[in-house]
Amino acid sequence: MAAEIHSRPQSSRPVLLSKVEGHQDVVSAALLIPKEDGVITASEDRTIRVWLKRDSGQYWPSIYHTMSSPCSSMAYHHDSRRIFVGQDNGAIMEFHISEDFNKMNFVKTYPAHQNRVSAITFCLTSEWVISTGHDKCISWMCTRSGSMLGRHYFTSWASCLQYDHETQHAFVGDYSGQITLLKLEPNTCSVITTLKGHEGSITSLWWDPVQRLLFSGASDHSIIMWDIGGRKGRTLLLQGHHDKVQAICYIQLTRQLVSCSADGGIAVWNMDISREEAPQWLESDSCQKCEQPFFWNIKQMWDTKTLGLRQHHCRKCGQAVCGKCSTKRSSYPIMGFEFQVRVCDSCFESIKDEDRTSLATFHEGKHNISHMSMDISRGLMVTCGSDRIVKIWDMTPVVGCSLATGFSSR
Repeated sequence: MAAEIHSRPQSSRPVLLSKVEGHQDVVSAALLIPKEDGVITASEDRTIRVWLKRDSGQYWPSIYHTMSSPCSSMAYHHDSRRIFVGQDNGAIMEFHISEDFNKMNFVKTYPAHQNRVSAITFCLTSEWVISTGHDKCISWMCTRSGSMLGRHYFTSWASCLQYDHETQHAFVGDYSGQITLLKLEPNTCSVITTLKGHEGSITSLWWDPVQRLLFSGASDHSIIMWDIGGRKGRTLLLQGHHDKVQAICYIQLTRQLVSCSADGGIAVWNMDISREEAPQWLESDSCQKCEQPFFWNIKQMWDTKTLGLRQHHCRKCGQAVCGKCSTKRSSYPIMGFEFQVRVCDSCFESIKDEDRTSLATFHEGKHNISHMSMDISRGLMVTCGSDRIVKIWDMTPVVGCSLATGFSSR
């Protein structure tokens, strides 16, 4: 159960501070305890554990609590020391942690869902616990009475949740790849809008209430930034991961987005620049460059006695083009394409060398990351996943010195 301690070389990479080991199954969630050298973990092995750093430099569990069902999600409110644990059986259990983090007292059970709880958030001002689950619904319950206030159902599993405490708006991502914006009220809710743009299930969401930006990560390996506050409804696409994006965190102070993927990739995106919105893909019956027909355009094929070609799209201009008119590949980071993507030949000529300069840094977490949490004030990050290992990182070499105001490294 001891944690392995690592040295801290100076670098522009995340620095691994500690590895916490001892779980018997997947670690579903891990959270850094604010202002403490400690981590709270929830695991499929049915345990909730509070790990505190000892004088030896190792993390040991000060609380080891076994639940009746595998733990699938967790929310912790530090000021009130209240912790909410979602389980595989659909129930949410609330506990109160003692000030010395050595004891955890049961408060109540919330029958929130009929199936696995996927995400939880707690709102102290309204005394609501809001959650999503694999029973395709969002539920909100009163923490004073323990009673159900409302439920709203979706067409597929609700996989992730963000909540704006001031406006009582909830963002729910689901397995169909859709994000639903809801206004929650006692006993009722209204659907404001749905956001569609991902080609795979939504795996993570992050809401920044200051700039009113929503970030979504998905199993299609991409991230989309939705400008909810802007009148234009602008969306930015970010493609730099090789596997599904499992966790995201936007650092409003430095305008950086941190994202983690299932293959252990950690990306830090510079969002403090003017980025270009990726174009909508245009539809056409023939290549918009050479006018050769595509294979479904039977009339033009017959008239011109030519074989139809396969349709592709230039990622920079969005035009429908044939293979001969899009032989080149290029990265185009200002539009979010950190990899080389298909572009038409004329767009390839227009991209200068400096346009290919990366606007993100990429790092290797060296373990499966299914959940990530950051303590932005200290520049710390914790990652966990199916390999049962919890890693604590110093992110200050990567996320910039402006975070270091009032931050003393450990």
